[in-house]
Amino acid sequence: MAKDNRRSTGISGLDLAMEGGFPLGASIVVQGSPLTGIDHMARQFWSVDGNTGSYLMIDGEVEQGMLNASGLTPDQLVELCKGDRVVIDSLSSIILSRGIDTAIAFLERVKKEISAREANIMLILYPDLHPSHEEIRIMRMADVVIELKEVIFMNEIERQLAVHKIRRGQVPKRLIPFNITEKGIELSTTSRVV
Repeated sequence: MAKDNRRSTGISGLDLAMEGGFPLGASIVVQGSPLTGIDHMARQFWSVDGNTGSYLMIDGEVEQGMLNASGLTPDQLVELCKGDRVVIDSLSSIILSRGIDTAIAFLERVKKEISAREANIMLILYPDLHPSHEEIRIMRMADVVIELKEVIFMNEIERQLAVHKIRRGQVPKRLIPFNITEKGIELSTTSRVV
């Protein structure tokens, strides 16, 4: 359950790890490959209160309630960022199609509007598509940075969530194991013993 100054992440275990959820008004960058469950995390965040926001799908399958944002300009995207929970899927597509400077200008504008109304925006960033100096510019602007990754041990896949940054907040000190289920992402309560 989210605290008064926090909004639920949509994942109960992550809410606990983040002292109640995302800070109100925060911009959240989630980085990970499409195979790590990043789309599940975005949907869980967006739909936790019954879709009280906008899911702008730029580069994937548009599902019920999402907006087809493929081919829209950054100015058009900003106009569609309505509600308390906004997802941009993906920021990588904006960078690749419009360039990093346009993506940064978009992020500055939408971040200001989201913060002013104490909403939250989650932006998906795919690794290994952008030069590291571009990723650094995005990470420095974000209020919260989360990375989803998977590690293969022999015949086992272990998925881990890392919270790298929470502006004006304490970052959890460990990697958090998680599973992907039919309901979405669930944080694991057990650790693998080696």
